[in-house]
Amino acid sequence: MPDATLHAARTTATLNNARNDTGRTAYCGPIVVAAIAGYSVSKVEAKIHEFRGRAPAPSSVVKGTYVDDVEGALAAFGYRMVQTEDYLDHERRDRPTLSAWMQKRRNAWAHYILAIHKGREGHWILIKGVKMCDTFTNGRWVFACDGPHRSCRIMEVFEVKKDLGVG
Repeated sequence: MPDATLHAARTTATLNNARNDTGRTAYCGPIVVAAIAGYSVSKVEAKIHEFRGRAPAPSSVVKGTYVDDVEGALAAFGYRMVQTEDYLDHERRDRPTLSAWMQKRRNAWAHYILAIHKGREGHWILIKGVKMCDTFTNGRWVFACDGPHRSCRIMEVFEVKKDLGVG
């Protein structure tokens, strides 16, 4: 008879907490990529520096990431980002809030990276199912309805997919 525990382990979705091994605050771009790929923040930051064409200094902090930076780091780990929604041409007040977006139909098993307004700046958050992960949750998955960004306005939405062309 097959082991039920083994079967449950194979079919259970996993959510990787972002492992911040830097000893300092990690910013949103590296946290989001680390949670998707399952690698440490320092390894993700090194890939972002590599993507930017810079040699990473040992204490080099990555902050202020753009779509290309996050996309490049994900590609290095075998993932790709596909933009599914764009609200940049809408007035800020007309853009959906995170709470409103969570009510929409979407793939519950997929990772979604959302670019949101956080004050005057942009911020990356990661959504999978009903949970979210970002810097403000210290790289841990929490229920989005309990998270810190419920009323933030969304700028862009990207679905993350495993790149099957990468060996």
